[in-house]
Amino acid sequence: MEKAVPLKTSIEVSRIRKSCRLVETLFLELKSRMAPGMTTLDVNGLCDVFLRAGGGASSLKGYRGFPGSICTSVNNVAAHGVPSEYRLGLGDLVSVDITAHIDGWHGDSAWTYILGDGTPDARRLLKAAWQATMAGIRAAKAGRRLGDVGAAIQESARRFGCGVLDKYVGHGIGLDMHEEPMVLNFGSPGTGQPIVPGMVFTIEPILCLGAPEVRTLGDGWSIATADNSLSAQFEQTVAVFRDRTEILTLSSVKGALDLEFPPFY
Repeated sequence: MEKAVPLKTSIEVSRIRKSCRLVETLFLELKSRMAPGMTTLDVNGLCDVFLRAGGGASSLKGYRGFPGSICTSVNNVAAHGVPSEYRLGLGDLVSVDITAHIDGWHGDSAWTYILGDGTPDARRLLKAAWQATMAGIRAAKAGRRLGDVGAAIQESARRFGCGVLDKYVGHGIGLDMHEEPMVLNFGSPGTGQPIVPGMVFTIEPILCLGAPEVRTLGDGWSIATADNSLSAQFEQTVAVFRDRTEILTLSSVKGALDLEFPPFY
């Protein structure tokens, strides 16, 4: 049985949009600020200060005991990476996941950066993760179904020879950081919950170069690929309207859905 989805009014979407734009601006800032030699704790501190200066705050800090303000997942760490004394180096692949709230409304996004040029495989993975996310967003239209989103993600990743971590999903968002619906990163076209105007949810596939199996590291939070292969993720919060779907966390990039490679990394 499908669970009820809290649909948003246009005014509520505008409140979510405000948080989403703060997160988007922070990702643009990180493009020039994150550099070899910084620790992931340094990145965490930079983000925490930026969010508070923008009138928001981290939604992740203290969530179920999580110790950081952001998640920093490096190389083979696929999700929930805890900021630490790890010192970033040239060639590292760094996924940063940020959820912020302003006046109780949450916005959520993730971005993957390469420090330096990266290897051909790292760049292939980055391109694959970006295109899989955009494929999912293109499928997320009123009148379609969530299975269309998952199928589009799965097919896009397959074309690049990448695996999709199927245990991790997108989710609704609003006054709560995690709401219905659950947005799977796999599926069959024409199946799943109908997509209707008023839905606001995240699309956030995690891709890897190897097998999509994972293990939990000693900190109890960080999830790494079992075979230590590289992973990457892009996450966007989208709002569904009758005649369009808006990427709330990507307002500054025109034509994002048609880009083959992320506009910055």
